[in-house]
Amino acid sequence: MKKVSFVIPCYRSEHTLPHVVAEIDEKMKTMPEWDYEIVMVNDCSPDNTFQTIRTLCEGHPERKGINFARNFGQHAGLMAGLRHTSGDCVICLDDDGQTPADEADKLLNKLEEGYDAVYASYDHKRHSAFRNLGSKVNELMTRMMLGKPKELYVSSYFAVKRFVVEDMIRYENSFPYVIGLVLRATKNITNVPVNHREREEGSSGYTLKKLLGLWFNGFTAFSVKPLRIATVIGACSACAGFLYGIYTIIKRLVLPEAALYMGFSALMSVLVFFGGMIMLMLGLLGEYIGRIYISLNNSPQYVIKERINVEPEELR
Repeated sequence: MKKVSFVIPCYRSEHTLPHVVAEIDEKMKTMPEWDYEIVMVNDCSPDNTFQTIRTLCEGHPERKGINFARNFGQHAGLMAGLRHTSGDCVICLDDDGQTPADEADKLLNKLEEGYDAVYASYDHKRHSAFRNLGSKVNELMTRMMLGKPKELYVSSYFAVKRFVVEDMIRYENSFPYVIGLVLRATKNITNVPVNHREREEGSSGYTLKKLLGLWFNGFTAFSVKPLRIATVIGACSACAGFLYGIYTIIKRLVLPEAALYMGFSALMSVLVFFGGMIMLMLGLLGEYIGRIYISLNNSPQYVIKERINVEPEELR
């Protein structure tokens, strides 16, 4: 019998998570050809989310609970969940009920058609304007920096085959970025349309700081294009400075009086421009070097405080 694993990163979902799990159970009753398990990862939520997970796991060996020692972020939660799965396919979804668990069969059917990964796409997203803006920026970043196909829509509701999971969990550095790991493993990816629901309660846990951190993870961990862009900008700036120098010499010879009045302002604008560019490039280089340093120090992706229904042989 085939088996599918559901991975749910959890944060502030003590009230919504039981509905998601119940919906998975109801859906899987209509799919007897599939065995399944549910892995719930609590990202050190300040509410009673882990107690909810503990209650959901009681008497249900097919449900597993993982509790982080501190908040590591959604992508670290996904990585921890993936490492504790055993299914032939893995479906990752949200804990707030916005991603419809009762449409999981659509993702699995696409995998059985021969695709290695399937992302849910939405006609009408129910996120806030801020979250939608963040998604658009993330879409642009993954397309430019990671080579994501333009027509591919990426969301938090997706399914992958086992070999993709095995390649993803080989990544042990400190800054996981799940989309980049999927794109690194395969390009045989498609979309399937599903319904996107209104959030049952609360608001998105993604703040501007977390979104910026996520984007930095994406292009510093999986792409050197920012460094190449910096090189191109530096070369263009050098050419512009050279041409401006020639222009200044010619202007000095042709209009010596006008050149005297414009010298200070031109000099200051050039200094400010090039000074800003140099600081920007140094900051970018520092970001890369800092992440290399943290990785060399074996900083963990996450620290697990407690596990529920996880057998010793399942630990990775």
